[in-house]
Amino acid sequence: MGRVTLFQALILALLQGTTELFPVSSLGHTILIPALFHWTNIHRSDPTFLPFVVTLHLGTALALVLFYRREWWKIAGALIRSVIRGRLSDDPHERLGWLLVVGTIPVGILGLLLEKTVRALFASALLASLFLIVNGAVMFLGEALRRRQLAVEHRTDRPLARLSWFQAVLVGVGQSFALLPGISRSGASMVTGLLCDLDHADAARYSFMLATPVIVAASLLKVPDLFRAGAHVALVESIVGGIVSGVAAYFSVAFLTRYFRSNDLRPFGWYCLLLGLLGSILAWKGIIS
Repeated sequence: MGRVTLFQALILALLQGTTELFPVSSLGHTILIPALFHWTNIHRSDPTFLPFVVTLHLGTALALVLFYRREWWKIAGALIRSVIRGRLSDDPHERLGWLLVVGTIPVGILGLLLEKTVRALFASALLASLFLIVNGAVMFLGEALRRRQLAVEHRTDRPLARLSWFQAVLVGVGQSFALLPGISRSGASMVTGLLCDLDHADAARYSFMLATPVIVAASLLKVPDLFRAGAHVALVESIVGGIVSGVAAYFSVAFLTRYFRSNDLRPFGWYCLLLGLLGSILAWKGIIS
């Protein structure tokens, strides 16, 4: 990868910190923006590009830990007590902690198995655009199915603590689709959560918390690659980008937790459809690649 300039790192960091939590796919934006601006010094399929992107994700994860710090502290304590006790109790923080553990397993396994295959997709702006269209369609479909559940099947919202273990796995599988550039981690996991009878606020909360251990684990695996020979050119830019990404993510999660108390995913669906269509047309015309 050529040298990522500080300006490019700041732009990508702002995008990452915002779009990782907004259900519009941070990875899709990270692929499309360099293509749109013809940043030829950035080779998206290069093995050193993924550690750079993961460093930006690490800033997002730290922002999530900070925002939910009181809840994470209670969850950590409850998990430790349950391990020492050797059984589960009726502590809601304990159950939420184990739901997060169970939900993390699918993306952890698939991420390790499909890393090389997924990384090869980073080079294609057309694929990222098409997946953005799919992402938008999934959010519209999810909202439609949820309305049907409430109106026709007379199902009601359930508290997050009553999510079943199988449903936690399903949400984790939904999150795994974010390995594809253009599919949003928060969007996919929120749609799955909604179909498991969570309301929008709890689906968003579980999605944001579920993303945290995954991003931290990916960072621990990939950030050391920035220190290898040939990759150090992006080290300073990655650190600065991670900080900026974290600040943007903190304000994003603060906004979204309020937004989803009374709003749904459809505005983000329209955004993804329009951006995906624009990117597809530009890629088809050969303007971006």
